[in-house]
Amino acid sequence: MLLDLAGKRAVVVGGGPVAARRAEALADAAADLVVVAPAVCEPMAELISAGRVHWQPRQYRSTDLDGAWLVHTATGDRSVDDAVAAEAEAARVWCVRADDASASPAWTPAVARLGDVVIAVSGGGDPGRARALRNAVQAALENGELPLRHVRTGQTAGSVALVGGGPGDPGLITTRGRQLLAGADVVVVDRLGPRSLLDELDDDVVVIDVGKTPGHHPVPQDEINRLLVEHAQAGHRVVRLKGGDPFVLGRGGEEALACHEAGVPFEVVPGVTSAVSVPAAAGIPVTHRGICKQFTVVSGHEGLDWPSLAASEGTLVFLMGVSLLADTATNLVNAGMDASTPAAVVEDGYGPRQRLTTGTLADIAQRAAAVGAKPPAVIVVGDVVNVATELSKP
Repeated sequence: MLLDLAGKRAVVVGGGPVAARRAEALADAAADLVVVAPAVCEPMAELISAGRVHWQPRQYRSTDLDGAWLVHTATGDRSVDDAVAAEAEAARVWCVRADDASASPAWTPAVARLGDVVIAVSGGGDPGRARALRNAVQAALENGELPLRHVRTGQTAGSVALVGGGPGDPGLITTRGRQLLAGADVVVVDRLGPRSLLDELDDDVVVIDVGKTPGHHPVPQDEINRLLVEHAQAGHRVVRLKGGDPFVLGRGGEEALACHEAGVPFEVVPGVTSAVSVPAAAGIPVTHRGICKQFTVVSGHEGLDWPSLAASEGTLVFLMGVSLLADTATNLVNAGMDASTPAAVVEDGYGPRQRLTTGTLADIAQRAAAVGAKPPAVIVVGDVVNVATELSKP
């Protein structure tokens, strides 16, 4: 049974650390809380100074239970706890004893909370067992491994979460992303998001595939924006599951603006961007002590400032640029970058067909073409490519 104690009188008898823990929980529940104790410990004193409890600095009196709905006794003195429990029983007030669970008519469980979800665990009289179970449940809740989705309709207002799913490996999405996905009513998913996580959703969760491939965008961005707003305004919790990070060449900013303009609540959940993670999967650090101290992430499309990129002293990382790889290499060399600069193409990072192709600006396009390199892929230009070569040596 979960009790709504907001505004209701609750009494804690005792001022030590155990009593303070009980008092804090009751204060969190917005109870009209009275603490009776001649002296209090520091945590209890902090609750008192914050105005969260009313302190009666004296010994317990039977009249302290007048009007109470719940009492906790944790004095450390058996005779006092016995008296409090007996008087609570006579007054038909539930009493929780900290000293003797077997003599108590009510017990405090180990509690796990996540948002509006509360899970209480009783260990059958074994507090350590209850805490261990609570910790396991808490971890599963935080990791999105347990179903958090509302079943009753109308429980929450609609909202949108722009979730970065990372480079595709389901283990690389954040715990916050997993939580939101576990509670989603509608999921609008990209081609490069961790799609295997969709298999864990309830059958009635609406999944809308808006994935793009090079040269083929079946659902325009304006339509994606409209879908997010429409489903949220219908009272659904919408997760926009994207590959990488939604704010790194992911159009997350456009989707956030669309939600803002429509008055739809939204949050942004950062993801592990493929600009860093995919090179790392192939053994390429985008920065490395003694080699480079900075890196630039570039959309591998036309209309780039080639002289500025060629003059960069750090690593260049191109996303969505496989089809224009030959032009990219030529433009960099023509703008002044040394043709012998190491370059690499990393395909399908963390995926089943992950492959690394290395070369220089002079020949990387030919090498990539020879192996049939295709999206999704990340292109890296800079001396850090040589780190992968060293790591591949026996």
